[in-house]
Amino acid sequence: MAAAGGEPASFSTVFDSLADKLQATLADVRGHGTLSEADIDAAMREIRLALLEADVNFKVVRSFTAAVKQRAVGADVIGKLNPGQQVVKIVSDELAALMGGEAEELHFASRPPTVIVMAGLQGAGKTTACAKLARYLREQRGSSVAVAACDVYRPAAVEQLVKVGGQAGAAVYEQGTDADPVKIAAWARDRAQAEGKDVLIVDTSGRLHVDAELMQELAKIKQAVRPDEVLLVVDAMTGQDAVHVAEAFGEVVEFDGVIISKLDGDARGGAALSVKAITGKPIVFASTGEKLDQFERFHPDRMAQRILGMGDVMTLIEKAQDAYDQDQAAELERKLRKQEFGLDDFLEQMRQIRRLGPLQNLLGMIPGMGKELRGVKLNEREFDRLQAIILSMTPQERRHPELINGSRRLRIAKGSGTNVQAVKALIKQFEQMRKVMRQFSQGRIPDLGALMRQGR
Repeated sequence: MAAAGGEPASFSTVFDSLADKLQATLADVRGHGTLSEADIDAAMREIRLALLEADVNFKVVRSFTAAVKQRAVGADVIGKLNPGQQVVKIVSDELAALMGGEAEELHFASRPPTVIVMAGLQGAGKTTACAKLARYLREQRGSSVAVAACDVYRPAAVEQLVKVGGQAGAAVYEQGTDADPVKIAAWARDRAQAEGKDVLIVDTSGRLHVDAELMQELAKIKQAVRPDEVLLVVDAMTGQDAVHVAEAFGEVVEFDGVIISKLDGDARGGAALSVKAITGKPIVFASTGEKLDQFERFHPDRMAQRILGMGDVMTLIEKAQDAYDQDQAAELERKLRKQEFGLDDFLEQMRQIRRLGPLQNLLGMIPGMGKELRGVKLNEREFDRLQAIILSMTPQERRHPELINGSRRLRIAKGSGTNVQAVKALIKQFEQMRKVMRQFSQGRIPDLGALMRQGR
């Protein structure tokens, strides 16, 4: 595997408690004008406790705090003015190193198809991860992807892969549940090659625990398809058990990297922080939600910064770039200059924002905002309400909102299931936004204070 850029992993609830404690400890460090070795020792004790409570392996915790202390003292932090920032950077660097340092890239075959075997215990989310990876490769690399249904023992596993694989835009190769999984894998590889597929993802069987039968079958499948990558799917919700599973797999069947699933769950984060240090294998991808598009590259450095409340601006930029359409942007600028920006355009801009991901996640990428938003529920249904109001208007009304009088407002309110006040509020907000955007497009700085007073 080689380091490369790509989609970063999203911050999630598994790190909330750890983030709070680390940020509080480092805030206290920042508050000191100078730091003594005793101050650093006290901070290391708090960090050690926070990591242990997050279910990080105790050997990993011990080596991590030792490395931080050695760097903090060795970098002559003690006695310097404003040493807190240096300590925070050291902790951030060591956290990133703990999780792998740099993001990892999949290794692709020089002659397709690239074969990726997915392994893991039953219940880890392996079948769904196959579909998510297929969608990711199709969207990010333009790959033609097929998935092979070799989990013939779990009830409905084949049907599940057919469904989610189809949703991901992948071809699904299956022979039901009566065929031998090793033969299915070999047949699927030949078919993928014949059909010119770029990638074949093989969904293997899982067990409730690591056993000889599982390992033997996996070894036979590896021999039959000669994979370019073997990825182990582990469940973040199981904490240190996930690390023990990875360790057990690594002792019997060589794998190249880890996909950590259910990173959005209410767990303590120890698996994500321990798995690289214990197994030597990097986390390559993280599954951050139930939807197929909630699957991202894992960037250790960015994750470390998020944990420490430093934000993740690179994530925000990359997500915006993915959704950015130059032709649409040029057309939007033209409409603004010609004063042709209507509610249809307003609706499309809202949809663009929604395509970037949940608002809670987006705002959490802004430095300092993650903790401030903890526990705050942003009402994304407001988008649906505004959309319903706009779509209840005629095309002419959407182009020229000034035509909307009392009777039209009543009709729009009934059609959208809202009320006249909501329709009036939307139109007023739109007019204010259009005025601001028009002034920006003309190179003028609008009087935002005056606009806010008008909106009251």
